[in-house]
Amino acid sequence: MTSRDAIDVRVITEAEIPDWIRALNTGFVRSPAVSEREIEDRSAHMLPGRTLGAFDGDRCVATFRSFPQELTAVGGALVPADAISNVTVTATHRRRGLLTRMMATDLAAARERGDVVATLIAAEYPIYGRYGFGPATTAVEWTVEVPRTGLDRRWSGPADGGRIDLVDGEDVRKAGPELHERLRRVQPGAVSRNERWWQVNTGALVLGGDAWTEPFYAVYRSADGGIEGLVSYESDDNWGAVKQPLNTATVNWLIAVTPAAERALWQYLCSIDWIATVKTGWRAPDDLMPHFLPDPRAARLTTQADWLWVRVLDVVRALEARTYGGSGVLVLQVTDRDGLSAGRYRLDAGPDGASCAPTAQDAELTLDMGELASLWLGDESAVRLAALGRVREERAGAASVADALLRTSRRPWCPDIF
Repeated sequence: MTSRDAIDVRVITEAEIPDWIRALNTGFVRSPAVSEREIEDRSAHMLPGRTLGAFDGDRCVATFRSFPQELTAVGGALVPADAISNVTVTATHRRRGLLTRMMATDLAAARERGDVVATLIAAEYPIYGRYGFGPATTAVEWTVEVPRTGLDRRWSGPADGGRIDLVDGEDVRKAGPELHERLRRVQPGAVSRNERWWQVNTGALVLGGDAWTEPFYAVYRSADGGIEGLVSYESDDNWGAVKQPLNTATVNWLIAVTPAAERALWQYLCSIDWIATVKTGWRAPDDLMPHFLPDPRAARLTTQADWLWVRVLDVVRALEARTYGGSGVLVLQVTDRDGLSAGRYRLDAGPDGASCAPTAQDAELTLDMGELASLWLGDESAVRLAALGRVREERAGAASVADALLRTSRRPWCPDIF
């Protein structure tokens, strides 16, 4: 067995990209074969200095990549984030500290660059708390039994003067980025999308050996003609024993900037001939969709899981970036195993803004960096975390003060996976 010190963790070179991709595919239990097309695509969008590999001799045995991102804080501020992806360790080289070394290298560089937070989507729950990450948003999926919804199957369009139109991928690439910009500027937890996202998700760029099946795209236009919603969906071909159509429409993604657009797109999906079931794809846990239905029980919750994980790198800038529903003062003792952002901070928050600074005052609430991340976007309760033993009140009632300041009326949501 190779010793830990003999395994080299470093930024990969261009010549090492094929071996890095092979290690990535192996770690994700995909075919280790590497295509020329995938090499070309990876080479084009990997950023210098932000793709790491662990090498046992000449063989790559662990992978790690980060890229710049913007994350929407409560109130709409866009904070610079270090988005982490493509994290794998080959099964033969686990428990040797390779992820710890790659993570430490990346987070130190992110803090030096001035990133406020780091973000990732965790494939497994227990891994990333060790590095100061905490679950900050939740995602859910519903399966809708269309005949049970109570909706009028003869529905032919919105009654508000808007309309639904089918479009193609080129139309989506033109209208989608501006619509998503409108959404992410009001949706805490949303992240930025680059041009490549729209190319990959509309088939203009097909990665590796993936097969592309063209989905359907529909837009909602308001009465004045402006696009306020977009949906991408697919359908299977399923017929019952008595020649009864039982197709399922599966939503790839749906974004809308008004409740009217949301309502119209969901009703459209439930009105398509032959569609008996609608699978919603990943949605916010307090999504309006079930309550657009006359019978909300027609929407059965089929999946609920943590989604976006956040790691605060700069406590002062993170707490000053967001808005607060009330006014108050809170002194936080923040622990950080990695030592990047540990300290005691005084938060003075109000509806018009907030200030945060290191302080020598007595702490009122002690919490780890991961718990701070879970509270920062407004989805978690400090009172709940205190009951779980994950937050400690140094002053009675401090957790309730934290909830009054930090919690939000609508839950944060990240529509993306990366």
